[in-house]
Amino acid sequence: MADSDVTGSDVTGLDVGGSDVAGSGVSGLDVTGSGVTGSGVTGSGVTGLDVGGSDGAIYVGKADLDAPGEQGWLLGHFRPPGDPRHSTDVEIKWGRHPKGDRRAKWVTGEQRTALLILISGRFHVELPDRTVILTEPGDYVVWGKGVDHSWLAEQESVVLTVRWPSVAGYKVPPPE
Repeated sequence: MADSDVTGSDVTGLDVGGSDVAGSGVSGLDVTGSGVTGSGVTGSGVTGLDVGGSDGAIYVGKADLDAPGEQGWLLGHFRPPGDPRHSTDVEIKWGRHPKGDRRAKWVTGEQRTALLILISGRFHVELPDRTVILTEPGDYVVWGKGVDHSWLAEQESVVLTVRWPSVAGYKVPPPE
């Protein structure tokens, strides 16, 4: 990370242009002259930081701040081309669900494979022939193409969902 001063920061696990810099809790980051653009650099963390480079770009964010803009989806086809979060290969969602939250309608005609991992809470994944109840952090379920599904947050829950490929046509309009 040439021309930048990363003093006084807790930086671990982030690979920036061949330097093993480090990952969460970036604070006190001086980006003067580093080619870093974006906003949200504060003393308590980094959000919306875009680092341009010849090998593409790096986006550093906070899931709880970035996720609401796309109903929880952080990465996928719906992000603009050129944004490092744009992908037609995969979608990633940080889902924070209040108790009783339910998907507005079942997904039918599914053409993707999905992995849903429970981070916290108690979460039901409803499938055509059964309901899978995730109860402990790290519990997960995977379902493939052609498997219709829905979900329900039995308790306040946080889940991480990965699905592939990233295709349009499944978004449920937000409640009015």
